Amino acid sequence: MDETTQASFDTVMAFMGAMGSGDMETMNALMADDMVWHNEGDKSLPWIGPWNGKEAILTFLPIFGANFQTTAWDNTDAFASGDTVAVFGKMNGVTTKSGKEIGEFTFALRAKVRDGQVVLWHWFEDSYAVSQAYHG
Repeated sequence: MDETTQASFDTVMAFMGAMGSGDMETMNALMADDMVWHNEGDKSLPWIGPWNGKEAILTFLPIFGANFQTTAWDNTDAFASGDTVAVFGKMNGVTTKSGKEIGEFTFALRAKVRDGQVVLWHWFEDSYAVSQAYHG
């Protein structure tokens, strides 16, 4: 990998690791002020975005954390090119509203990095399965 590609990859992996461990200080440092967190799905889920700007993202993250508990996470593939990083994997979780397990589902992430900070976190998941579990 060239330097830019490696730096982008390292930034996204550091952000993902901080998110997984609940390290909000590191997440905050790795977020650009104009970061966009884009995830689609059932708008009745309180964490479905898009969320534009660090302030909005920091407002929604605790809502997400209070409603979704990750129980399994496995990155199966990850690669980068320039400022863009893609991560694919599988995960599982429980929605705290219903207490129901979602069941293993796949995810994909497209992230972009600028000046050592994440500017785009575009998340793709099986939002139907998540919604079904959330609504019980």
